[in-house]
Amino acid sequence: MGEKKKKNKKSEWYKDELTAGGHKKIKNSIYEKELGKLQIELVKMQEWMKHKGLRVIALFEGRDAAGKGGTIKRITECLNPRYARVAALPVPTEREKGQWYFQRYVQHFPTNGEMVIFDRSWYNRSNVERVNGFCTEEQVQEFFRSCPQFERMITRSGIILLKYWFSVSDEEQEKRFLDRINDPTKRWKLSPMDLTARTKWVDYSRAKDETFAYTDTKINPWWVVNSDDKKRARLNCISHLLHMVPYEDLTPEPIELPERQENHGYVRPPMNDQTFVPEIY
Repeated sequence: MGEKKKKNKKSEWYKDELTAGGHKKIKNSIYEKELGKLQIELVKMQEWMKHKGLRVIALFEGRDAAGKGGTIKRITECLNPRYARVAALPVPTEREKGQWYFQRYVQHFPTNGEMVIFDRSWYNRSNVERVNGFCTEEQVQEFFRSCPQFERMITRSGIILLKYWFSVSDEEQEKRFLDRINDPTKRWKLSPMDLTARTKWVDYSRAKDETFAYTDTKINPWWVVNSDDKKRARLNCISHLLHMVPYEDLTPEPIELPERQENHGYVRPPMNDQTFVPEIY
């Protein structure tokens, strides 16, 4: 009798449904299970970072609707917000425009035990600003000269710097834009700049290619996340983040809940003295 072929468990993870880019989507049940495991590990990582005073910066870049925000949300939702911050900077003020270009980003850098996630970063200069004419070509070339040195300084200071680029296909991005247009809870995500970016797809591609040519270094490489399937992208990115920040499990011993203080003479004020939120539901 011939040997039975071993069943590939990983093949059971995916649906027959495809993304617009032709990739199989991960099953929801598998996604939720794996995400839960990874989020527990993120909590362990954070505790180790606090214990050792580690500092982490993670940059999230990519086209609009590539899945950056959704991944950031899944990373941070179970973490202590005192030690995990998201920096999503608005358009620079007139004062900031007159400063050293990197200055407004540096003030958001982490202290000991912190992780800061930049939802878009100093790479606005070579991508969004360049494509839309918000800076000069001379400023772009200066950025390309300065950026690798700036990032080497960050790394030499002891900060763990991770740069993620979320890559989404034209077809999948269009599908997500239409979803945002038709969903009132997501419409705020679609800005006039996003719509303009659709008409400049190739310009953004060229800008990204040149950005990588100058800044994808051995010391601080770009990590590309295939994000046509948002759920797979989240799992892959979080798994990689955990791999890049060495940590040990400091989970404390099981906690015993102390007994509640006994009531010795305390009289609670009448309930009708308080103003309650109306119970509509």
